[in-house]
Amino acid sequence: MTDQPAPLLDIASLYKLFPLGQKSGFFAKARGADKPVPKLHAVDNVSFQIARGETMGLVGESGCGKSTLVRLITRLLDATDGSIRLNGDEIGHMPAKGFGSSPYRPRVQMVFQDATDSLNPRYTAFDAIADPLHRLKPLPKDKLKARVEELADLCGLPQALLSRFPHQLSGGQKARVGIARAIAVDPELLILDEPTAALDVSVQVVILQLLEELKRRLGMSYLFVSHDLNVVRLLCDRVMVMYLGKIVEIGPAEAVFRNPRHPYTKALLSAIPHFDPGVESTRVRLGGEPRSPIDPSPNVCRFHGRCPKGELGCEQAMPLLRPMGPNHQAACHLAEPDPDMLREVA
Repeated sequence: MTDQPAPLLDIASLYKLFPLGQKSGFFAKARGADKPVPKLHAVDNVSFQIARGETMGLVGESGCGKSTLVRLITRLLDATDGSIRLNGDEIGHMPAKGFGSSPYRPRVQMVFQDATDSLNPRYTAFDAIADPLHRLKPLPKDKLKARVEELADLCGLPQALLSRFPHQLSGGQKARVGIARAIAVDPELLILDEPTAALDVSVQVVILQLLEELKRRLGMSYLFVSHDLNVVRLLCDRVMVMYLGKIVEIGPAEAVFRNPRHPYTKALLSAIPHFDPGVESTRVRLGGEPRSPIDPSPNVCRFHGRCPKGELGCEQAMPLLRPMGPNHQAACHLAEPDPDMLREVA
């Protein structure tokens, strides 16, 4: 039996709690100094790994904690507790303010959701791509020019456009600039936050093909955050489903999409439009309101109250992730393992 290679990214028991209110002053006195400050649990005991060369998808409705999790991994936010290991090195305890100058910064980069908002309007495309090199991997002027032109070619951006400003570029061209900027310092992990959300469908396909080609050529790992479940299924090796700060299901993309085990995952997937007239689509409609993420009870399932299968036990103990099949886990008391998949393991 061979040892499994160490993961590129290893997240263990990660928490991010945001205090609400003040500990001192008028409002604290009005509330009562002896009362604890309420906290919003944005990321609550999250653990997962990403292997080298793997694309991990992260899905869930708005407000579930995806953006906070991404900001913790990129060290734009300090974690409340937990571990973030990059290739075995602990980076989670480094203060976010000083991480930009650390030797680990080039190893984790990000492509933002809207290239228009993420590009400096005063920077040409050349300046935007060269900026991370200036900050993280300084080069002589001649080598810098050659490197920027090489990155533009890699991302399919004509060199004639390098002198243009963002307002002179199309949406697809700005997306290519954003990608070229992110890969300029040779990252090991590239986080893609809805990289095609602001693009036309035809342009989305081209950009997704570019990302696949770059991953193959450069050997990067991806964390792909998206609301477009069809794109996630197409691009990702594995998928994590997040709900109110917790991972409720994680597994191989095909297994999760073909046979989801958590009721929330089933509801998400039922919302995907089907255009095949031979395929019947049964929409799972969720009732009730989401539970409050402010000081949630540790003994109640976060999905309780909206779950169509909820039972008394769901408000007496928090479900933990447990095996549903090969490398497939779900956090639900009522979820049953896939017999066919478990048979494959046996």
